[in-house]
Amino acid sequence: MSFTSYSDLQTAVAGYLARSDLTTQIPDFIRLAETRLRRDIRIRQMLKSVTTATVAADSTVELPSDFIEVRDFVVVGNPVQPLNYYSPSAFNRNTRSWESGKPVDYTILANDFQLSPIPDSVYTLQLFYFAAPTFLSNANTSNAFLANTPDALLYATLLEAEPYLMNDVRVNTWGNMFDRAMASINRSDEQGQYSGVPLVIKTTL
Repeated sequence: MSFTSYSDLQTAVAGYLARSDLTTQIPDFIRLAETRLRRDIRIRQMLKSVTTATVAADSTVELPSDFIEVRDFVVVGNPVQPLNYYSPSAFNRNTRSWESGKPVDYTILANDFQLSPIPDSVYTLQLFYFAAPTFLSNANTSNAFLANTPDALLYATLLEAEPYLMNDVRVNTWGNMFDRAMASINRSDEQGQYSGVPLVIKTTL
């Protein structure tokens, strides 16, 4: 069967499991599957762009609540200035992290971006990032996973049911189907983003 809504997905999962007594548990399986896909899937439908402003003398900018991973991070201006990522340890050893000026570098600490130099004024930042789709619920009946990767979501949900079902002989089949879906999703997304685009080699002087 096809499924395009949260309720359809629950019905499909119950059908695949051949169980009619898991009405309470299936939403939990789906939530666990979505958590897994948040870690494993990066597709263009998850990309978002937001702008924010720095505060003078404050080196931190809060991460978006749905943040997963940076795709691009820049200081808006003419020209646009990309921000360079450093690991937290390398960032702390960078002498610029104690200076004041226009941000050039950043790291991520807990729920904040840490900028260096420390902003000496208000600067507009633009963040292009992978955002976590809102979890499915009766109020939110679809999301990027259900709309674009329903096969991966279904098989991930079936796999999350395994600890509850205990030694279901179908788990290897579901695992193989999940792996196949993930490989297809990654390949399709790469082709969708880069197919037909000529490769350009840029050199930095």
